[in-house]
Amino acid sequence: MTAATQPEVPAPPPGPPPGAPGTLILLVRHGVTPTTGRVLPGRAPGLHLSDAGRAQADKVAERLGDLRVDAVYSSPLERACETAEPTAARTGQEVKHDDGLLECDFGDWTGATLADVAALPEWQTVQHSPSTFRFPNGESFTEMQARIVGSLEALRTAHVGGVVVCFSHADPIKAAVSHALGTPLDLFQRIVISPGSVSAISFVEDQAPAVLMVNSTSEPLSGLRGP
Repeated sequence: MTAATQPEVPAPPPGPPPGAPGTLILLVRHGVTPTTGRVLPGRAPGLHLSDAGRAQADKVAERLGDLRVDAVYSSPLERACETAEPTAARTGQEVKHDDGLLECDFGDWTGATLADVAALPEWQTVQHSPSTFRFPNGESFTEMQARIVGSLEALRTAHVGGVVVCFSHADPIKAAVSHALGTPLDLFQRIVISPGSVSAISFVEDQAPAVLMVNSTSEPLSGLRGP
């Protein structure tokens, strides 16, 4: 076959134009529940928001202001989905479940009180060398981080240039923020993610992610996008 008759190779799809806005991902921790701060609920079903948690969910939706939201995703656990509902109602978006946003699988520690696990010798590893720890019959912190980072990568690719609100849990959000900052996983426990808080990461093609906001509970969110 001569060069003149060789089939043409299709051109790759065009990327975003220069100067196009990045994909903005808002990571929202679910609101408080009756056991927040006392128990490791993990992935056990049946845990719902308290009245205070529902108020936090409403506040997240109000803080969006006139920010145009392209998609709303949530961990399938009830407390995360319930936190997402006011935002979905305000933005007219459907809440889509994403297993990548799930809480860490605490394995045998699921349902244990924080006081009990804090008394275990393994707790020091959880706090100071989490990259080396796997919950008994559960997930490792390294796997958890890879899971949520992979999920956010898929979401930002699916919604290039858009705004995506993701409802998740404290440890996965801490791990995602740590990765975006380039912080070693062994230091991720230094990041605080409060119930009902919002953290924001901007993803621009061929650039390192930019962490715009961490653990915010009061600032308006519409300012994260220019006019």
